[in-house]
Amino acid sequence: MTSLSVPALTAAAGTGPITSAGTAQLGIAVLAAVALIVLLITRLSLHAFLALTIGSLALGVLAGAPLARTITSFTAGLGTTVAGVGVLIALGAILGKLLTDSGGADEIVDTVLARAEGRAMPWAMVLIASVIGLPLFFEVGIVLLIPVVLLVAQRGNHSLMRIGIPALAGLSVMHGLIPPHPGPLVAVDALHANLGVTLALGVVVAIPTVIIAGPLFSRYAARWVDIPAPEDMIARARPSAEPEHRPRFGATVFTVLLPVALMLLNALVDIVVDDPADPVQRVTDVIGSPLIALLAAVLVGMFTLGRAAGFTRTRLSATVEKSLAPIAGILLIVGAGGGFKQTLVDVGVGQMILDLSKNWAVPTLLLAWLIAVAIRLATGSATVATISAAGLVAPLAADMSTTGTALLVLSVGAGSLFFSHVNDAGFWLVKEYFGMTVGQTVKTWSVMETVISVVGLGCVLLLSLVL
Repeated sequence: MTSLSVPALTAAAGTGPITSAGTAQLGIAVLAAVALIVLLITRLSLHAFLALTIGSLALGVLAGAPLARTITSFTAGLGTTVAGVGVLIALGAILGKLLTDSGGADEIVDTVLARAEGRAMPWAMVLIASVIGLPLFFEVGIVLLIPVVLLVAQRGNHSLMRIGIPALAGLSVMHGLIPPHPGPLVAVDALHANLGVTLALGVVVAIPTVIIAGPLFSRYAARWVDIPAPEDMIARARPSAEPEHRPRFGATVFTVLLPVALMLLNALVDIVVDDPADPVQRVTDVIGSPLIALLAAVLVGMFTLGRAAGFTRTRLSATVEKSLAPIAGILLIVGAGGGFKQTLVDVGVGQMILDLSKNWAVPTLLLAWLIAVAIRLATGSATVATISAAGLVAPLAADMSTTGTALLVLSVGAGSLFFSHVNDAGFWLVKEYFGMTVGQTVKTWSVMETVISVVGLGCVLLLSLVL
């Protein structure tokens, strides 16, 4: 993925160092800005876009930077971030909408569940969620899968947590660790990581993580919270308007996995060939870029999903249009997070952390994870935690290898998932869909998120020892 270095970003903002504040003042400014963002989001229920904007301006002022230069840094960071990932988020939303409206998602669900029985059901649910979760945002995946979870639990007389936790784990791991989800994409851009290598290592980390946090942890979650599927939610299970035909299972899976396969192919060729002048590598560099890979999947999906479901050209156009409106808020939050990150960089916080870390005994990967954990606990947003933490640790990636930088992205992503609680919208979404109390949601969902975060970090640290 083409991205700008930290110096390039600063130049793009039209600024040099915008403050001469010392370490103490910068530290206080960062803590105050983060505290302000937390207060605005959690106490005043202000939209994260506005909170991040106000927090960025406050950061610059408290660090002693001129307000005009702070505004320039924020807007430059916002623009760079949206330019880097905005189109990818839009393409992912279109693919997800095609998958949902065509019945392709239902086809995957029905096919996998038809082959799973008894003890295999939790494993089937984590597989479904992981595949469905590749092109879908977390909230969309929950809305899509929860009716399936409730019906499977009811009809098969399964514990709700035994079925639900694997599905949630699959969605959450995809959301935090695997591009093209917004958080990992922004971290790849901020840390200048190779997207293909990050994707490949992300899959390696995701597999054991989702197994431990999903089917294995669900055994304990089912004991701690033994509740049936709520009848009112089952009654409200999505009343879908069935398309004329469903796309075939093979074609649906092919479409969903196409962008992932193209990006992995690009990473493999880059490693094996390692010659920018080689014609094969030049071709794979183009088709394996995230923009082209996702665009190809969308175009293919219009035929394998939309046309296969009997969609007319008008219906296809309407589907694309409907997919874009809901992501406006996501784009604004991601963009504002990029603006906050750039403000952190331009006031010198990144360099401050780099200087201080030279005397710390904390490994870089663990430090990145801890910073992401702190921001996640404070703001409740995995995406905000990923974007902010990536901006803070970006200077640490300057001298790292391609593999090391990719692992740094995954470390930040793992930290961003730590212990979802009451300031996270996902917490309330899960609570309401499963009909649980706050305490029950903490025992299941919150603990599951913590397991994902800790196991993910452990896998990253293990890979750092062998790669």
